[in-house]
Formats: sequence, structure tokens, C-alpha cells
Amino acid sequence: MVGCKWLMTAGGVVLGSGLMLLGQARDFWQFLIIRWLLVSPGDALMGNMVVNVTISRWFVRMRGRALARAGMGHGFAKVCMPLFAASLIAYTGWRGTWVVFGVLTLLMVVGPAYSFMRRRPEDMGLQPDGRSSADDEKIGAAPRPGKSPHRPPADDVAWTRREALGTPAFWLIVVTFGVAHVGVSGLNLHVFSFVSDQVHPLTVAALVMSTIALMQFSTPLVWGLGAERLNIARLMMVKFLFQAVGISLALFGPGLAALYCGFFLYGIGMGGTQVLAEVIWANYFGRVSLGTIRGLGSLLTYIFSAGGPPFSGFLFDATRSYRLSFTIFIGLLLFSSVLSLFLRPPTKKVAPIFLRGRWR
Repeated sequence: MVGCKWLMTAGGVVLGSGLMLLGQARDFWQFLIIRWLLVSPGDALMGNMVVNVTISRWFVRMRGRALARAGMGHGFAKVCMPLFAASLIAYTGWRGTWVVFGVLTLLMVVGPAYSFMRRRPEDMGLQPDGRSSADDEKIGAAPRPGKSPHRPPADDVAWTRREALGTPAFWLIVVTFGVAHVGVSGLNLHVFSFVSDQVHPLTVAALVMSTIALMQFSTPLVWGLGAERLNIARLMMVKFLFQAVGISLALFGPGLAALYCGFFLYGIGMGGTQVLAEVIWANYFGRVSLGTIRGLGSLLTYIFSAGGPPFSGFLFDATRSYRLSFTIFIGLLLFSSVLSLFLRPPTKKVAPIFLRGRWR
């Protein structure tokens, strides 16, 4: 197991170097090679997967709010980056902007990741949520209510890929988010065109996009706190319903008020997407094997997501309208909301402590 420290450090070096090299590219093939070999791999090494898995290992009781705050930071960067990039381009040109981004990546990621990132709290003598070993000793390390002293809590159970693939929960999570992502990825790419094709001014389309971004940035903490207190599967159902109702209102409601209100609701639902996905994977499969299970689940979910944009574009070319594709996306979100009702945590039989490891 490599650990987040080395992944983040390596990712920062690779991405920072790639961004600086982009500023030196002279031909399009050079741009593509740098993107494929440096920028994309570097972004993956220091991306959401590594960050969120690490956070989920450090927090259990406060996992929802921790993931939400991390997601809000990412959303804040997305809101501010266009203005920052435009200002840099105006002062230094696009080549200089790539170099500045590369230097900032090296300074802001490599050093802090190497110095401060730790794979799990146990590496520092701590327990999740900031508890110390001394805290556990004070309370006698009592077993959780309803748990056998010979059976570790769900967060401490290790899963192999084969074991996870054999659980209904794994496939149901993948399909639930995957089906919804077909619609979401397709819709997000075409929202601007959808609004402008309704003969609205470009400023209206821009305001709609800003409304979605604002709600996606401002609501994750609410979803995160809810995930700590409520049934995560039911909360996912509510999220999908927010998105389905929002698209329906924007598509079929009369006037600009319905359009804004619809995408306002859709943005609220979008704000819970990443938080709830990370929380349910961590809650269902625990901290020990989360990187392995989460990575496999994400790969399968992304396969669904990849089909959304071309599917939406194909239907638009065939019908010259987004009405059919958006209606199908509403149905997919409603289907995912129904699937959420069937989600249950997986169970794994764990041998008593005195037998554990004897028959490996």
C-alpha cells in the first residue's frame, strides 16, 4: 500500500511539471502528449479519489462534514479559477499562465503533502475523529452497543475485491449512481445550449450555470451533516428527487421563474452527489479496504457517466430538441431514487480473535 502521502507528492510533481511544459508546447501533438502522459496521470494521483479516501479514514462520526468541507474547497476553486485564469492570461499570456499554474501546484501540493499527509490516524497514535489512544483507555475501550467483543466494528473490517464484488450492496451502489450519472453528465454538458436554444439571452444561460454552481458549492455541508444523522440511503433518494424535480420544472414549467427555480433545485441535488457517494462507500465497506473498493466502484460508475454526453448529443441531432433526452434523464434519476430504497450495508462473517489468521 503506497499511501496518500506518496501519491499526492508524486501527483503534484507530475502535474506541476506537465503544466509548466504545456506553456512550452509548440504543436498540437505536443500538447496532447503532455496532457496524456503528465497532466492527466498527475491529476489522478492527487485528485478526489486520494483526498476523499484519506478523509474517510480519518473520520467516522464526523465523516459527512469533513468530506463536505473538502468538497466545498474544490467547488470554491472551480468558481474562482475562471476569473483568476483570465486575469493571468491578460497579464502573462496563455503560456505564462500554464507556467504559473505549474509552479503553484508544486508549491501548494508537493511540500504540504510530503510534510503533513498521513494515510490514517493510527499512524500518529490517534483514532478517527481526533480521539487518542488515551481516550479509549479512559472509557475502557468498551465495545460498541450491539457489537460482540470478538467482532470488530464495520469500519475495521477488511474486504478483498472478490468479497466486495460478491455483495449486492457493491453492485447496487454502482448501478444507483451509474444510472443517475448517465443523465447528470449528459445534462451538465448541455445546460447552456438547452437554455440558449429556448431563445433566452446568453446572460440568462450564464446565470443558470452560475445558479447551479452556487448551489453545488454552498450545500455540501448540509448534505454532509445530514449523512451523519440520517439514513444515508434515504438521503440519497432525496438527492435524486431534488434533481429530477428540478429538471422537470425547468423543462416543463412556464417562464423564466420556473427555469431558475428548476436549476436551483437541481444544483441543491448536485451539491450532495460527491458527499453522499463518498460517505456511503466508506460507511458500507469501512476504512481498511476503502481505497481498493472505492477505486473499483468509481471505475464502473465512470463507464456509465461516459455514455451521457454522446447519448444526449445523439438524441438532439435526431430530434433537434433536448426535450426527449432531458425527459429520459428525469426517468433515470427517478429510477436511481427507487434503487436507493433497496440499499443495505453488506455483512461479512468475521472469525473470533483467537482464530483470526490461523487458517490463512
